[in-house]
Amino acid sequence: MAEPAPADPAVPSRWTTERYLRLVDEGVLGPDDKVELLEGVIVAMAPSNVPHDGTLGLVSHALFRAVADCATVRVQLSFVAGPYSLPEPDLAVVPGSARDYERARPTSALLVVEVSGASLKQDRLTKAAIYAAARVPEYWIVNLRDDCVEVRREPDAKQRRYRHVAVVRRGETIAMKALAGVHIAVDDLLPSAR
Repeated sequence: MAEPAPADPAVPSRWTTERYLRLVDEGVLGPDDKVELLEGVIVAMAPSNVPHDGTLGLVSHALFRAVADCATVRVQLSFVAGPYSLPEPDLAVVPGSARDYERARPTSALLVVEVSGASLKQDRLTKAAIYAAARVPEYWIVNLRDDCVEVRREPDAKQRRYRHVAVVRRGETIAMKALAGVHIAVDDLLPSAR
């Protein structure tokens, strides 16, 4: 029976955000590498398609309009979600202004949004656990499969889950928990009904 190959001692079994970012700084990972760090594992990001891209445009437009100058909307940019996770959510609403992030990545978010088709399972399980552990107060999954938005609130960082999950549909409005007075129509987040 063959013995398994020995593990490379230079490759950690679990990557930290710090070591992962060194790979970027050293040029091992470049802008064309579509990967993110989730729970200490470097994971390939799901490839983009037209429905995803179109919906991302709708959601970003709605959030930019609704949030205005109350916070900053970041599109597909990294967010430090702990010592072992550096996800690149489709959208993140972070405190402060864009200038606050010229020299550092955000380490907190008011809202994270993922547009989900093929990545639905990962967004519901892995990413929900990461965002809850990072105490993101609100996490939305724009669910392209079921034509709805899944709203997760009340993170339990210890249990790595959200205590409250609701499904909102066309014709309804979502009031953003962290920014009083910010309301977004679900119809503005979903692609046109067929």
